[in-house]
Amino acid sequence: MIEVKDLHKSFGDAHILKGITTSFEKGKTNLIIGQSGSGKTVFLKCLLGLFTFEQGFISYDGKILSELSHDERRDLRSKMGMVFQGSALFDSMTIAENVMFPLRMFTKQSKGEMEDRVNEVLQRVNLPNAHNKMPSEASGGMQKRVAIARAIVNNPKYLFCDEPNSGLDPKTAIVIDNLIQEITDEYQIITVINSHDMNSVMEIGEKIVFLKDGYKEWEGSKETIFKTDNKAVTDFVYSSELFKKVRRMYIEENE
Repeated sequence: MIEVKDLHKSFGDAHILKGITTSFEKGKTNLIIGQSGSGKTVFLKCLLGLFTFEQGFISYDGKILSELSHDERRDLRSKMGMVFQGSALFDSMTIAENVMFPLRMFTKQSKGEMEDRVNEVLQRVNLPNAHNKMPSEASGGMQKRVAIARAIVNNPKYLFCDEPNSGLDPKTAIVIDNLIQEITDEYQIITVINSHDMNSVMEIGEKIVFLKDGYKEWEGSKETIFKTDNKAVTDFVYSSELFKKVRRMYIEENE
């Protein structure tokens, strides 16, 4: 479990995170949502250990991040997988070389062992014949699947995704959402997803943390989000007529 307690983060006079307390469980897709400027990107970077913070703590399975030594932090980092917003593939490497990169960085496996693992994860994301392609030859959806393969190649305990559906058409976005949820359940990973996509929330939001102005305004699931009367949440969720209709239908069906 990842536990967050009373987390505060500032940049100069700008107080970005204001006492966030929450937790993320193994085998669940945990979504951080909120408007631009709500603090969700800063929060994700704190979870990754990229930003230090002034108050509070983050613990990974009981180990407090700020108390870890350099070697312990490196060991923790080796257990993290990351899917970046723009996929962040290396243009000069083939798809297979991109996926193999974390193995080269964090393991001492032989070349044959690394190749076997690359084959396994590319098969898992339905790209069995993409090894020798360059990223420029891949569609946006294909690049995201490569990014997921790279993120899980080292058997991580923790998977972080920053806007994984950014730039994708709705149909491809659903495919990526479902793939992330399947992998989370299959490998029993703690998955944390930074998103503003309400379709993702309703598709895979097993736990949702809603941030507003640096505060945790609400948390719950995709089922309970329909029931809340928290105005900040309802204003965000039902900003479109589509989700207003979905909410009315849900309420009518459950009366």
